[in-house]
Amino acid sequence: MEQHRISPPRSRQRPQPPLPSQSALADPPGVYGVRHPARPVPPVVQALRRLPGPRLTGLGGGLFACVAMLVIGALDWLLFDGSALVYGVLFLPVCALTALWVRGPDLVTAPISVPIAFAVGIVPISGGEGGLGAQIMAVVTALAVHAGWLYGGTLVAGLITCVRKGREMGRRRRRVRPGPPPGRRPGS
Repeated sequence: MEQHRISPPRSRQRPQPPLPSQSALADPPGVYGVRHPARPVPPVVQALRRLPGPRLTGLGGGLFACVAMLVIGALDWLLFDGSALVYGVLFLPVCALTALWVRGPDLVTAPISVPIAFAVGIVPISGGEGGLGAQIMAVVTALAVHAGWLYGGTLVAGLITCVRKGREMGRRRRRVRPGPPPGRRPGS
């Protein structure tokens, strides 16, 4: 007895080309397979690439920032008598390192944890004398007076995480769609 097909016949799947190697991703071929000459890397980028690249979780990034700012605050109090300029200037690299060292899935935590770290580290240099209430008032006052450094560091961390997230999304998009961009056909 003959059976009829209910669904339309499936087309055969074409074999997928092999995924490009890491070197091919680092230097993609140009239009029509022509490779572009390698661009020289600036010395600043080379120096940044030599820095250690730990991947901290969101909690680890927050702990790193808090401990680093507490140590910086204590050293600032001991060596520079609680200079707000020294504390603020050293806060900016801590923000950048926190944003650079946090893992990709935890990127959102970097701009959140650096203001907390600023508040933790400002305790030694706030200058509160007396009881707990006086110390809290000194910390709140120091946070209000030095809000520019706080906003600047948060902005640094936010910008770095936005750039990292954009690059990560671009890499993911290239992995999903390795072919030529839509609208361009080979040979036209």
